[in-house]
Amino acid sequence: MTSLNSLQNVIYEPGIPYVGTISEPLEPGTSIVLRGHVPGDSDRFQVDLQCGSSVKPRADVAFHFNPRFKRANCIVCNTLRNEKWGWEEITYDMPFKKEESFEIVIMVLKEKFQVAVNGRHVLLYAHRIPLDKVDTLGIRGQVTIRSVGFCFSPVPKSDMPQFTLPYVAKLNSSMGPGRTVVIKGEVNTCAKGFNVNLRSAKSRAIALHLNPRLNSKAFVRNSFLQESWGEEERNITCFPFSPGMYFEMIIYCDVRDFKVAVNGAHSLEYKHRFKELGDVDTLEVDGDIRLLEVRSW
Repeated sequence: MTSLNSLQNVIYEPGIPYVGTISEPLEPGTSIVLRGHVPGDSDRFQVDLQCGSSVKPRADVAFHFNPRFKRANCIVCNTLRNEKWGWEEITYDMPFKKEESFEIVIMVLKEKFQVAVNGRHVLLYAHRIPLDKVDTLGIRGQVTIRSVGFCFSPVPKSDMPQFTLPYVAKLNSSMGPGRTVVIKGEVNTCAKGFNVNLRSAKSRAIALHLNPRLNSKAFVRNSFLQESWGEEERNITCFPFSPGMYFEMIIYCDVRDFKVAVNGAHSLEYKHRFKELGDVDTLEVDGDIRLLEVRSW
C-alpha cells in the first residue's frame, strides 16, 4: 500500500458525488491514490479524469474508470468527447468486491494510464485526450471514499536514451544488509519474460536470479552456485507484471533475505543462499523490457 506520508493534497472523507480541481498539471509520473470501501448494495461507481467541471455542456472525460457489479462483474473504461462516448474497453478480471476496502492507484504515463488495485496491476488505457487538458477529478456512484491523494513525481521518460540490453554494471557498493537496488522500466507489449541477476564478478555465482515469466505468470527465483542452479522458488500471492506496464522494482538486502517490491507493493522474499554478500557487486538485466533507470545505494 502507498504511504499517506508520500502523498500530497490529501482529501479525507470527500462527499460523493465529488468534483475537485487537480492542483498541479498531470504529467508522466503523477499518481492518484484513492482509498475506499464498496458498499454491499453497490451496483457501480466511477472515477473520472475530466477536462473541467462543466455540466451543460458536459465536460470531456479523458479517462472514465467504471467498476460495475450488476450482472457481469467488470470494469468499463472509456472517453467522453463532445458529449459522446467512445468505444468501451472492458476488463473482466475484477479486483473489487462488495463490502471490502480497496486502494486504487492511477499512474499517469506518457502514452497511457496504468491502474493498480490493492497493489495488483489491473489495466492500461491509452490516452485519447491530451494530458494537458485534464484538470479535474470526479467520483460518483455507490462508493465510500476515505481519502484521495496525489504524488507528483516524474518517471524516466521512455523516449530518453535507454540502457542497452543485456545490461551489466558494477553496483555503487557491494551487497550487504541495508543495500538497495532500484530498477525502472517498461515491459514490452509482446514480452515473454526478463531476468535480473545480482552476482559476484570474481566468480560465476549468482546470489539472486529474478525471472518474471509473463506467458506462465511465474516469478521464478533461484541462485547459481558452484556451477549449478539450485531449486527454483515460485510461490507468490499475485504476479505483478503485465505486457506494456511501467514498473519500479526495489530489491532490498536484509540480514537473512532479499525483499522485492514492485510498484510499491511487497512481492516476495528470498532467503540468502550465497553467504558471501560482500562479493556480490554486479547487476545484470536482460529480456523483454525497456530499461529506463538503474540506481543502487
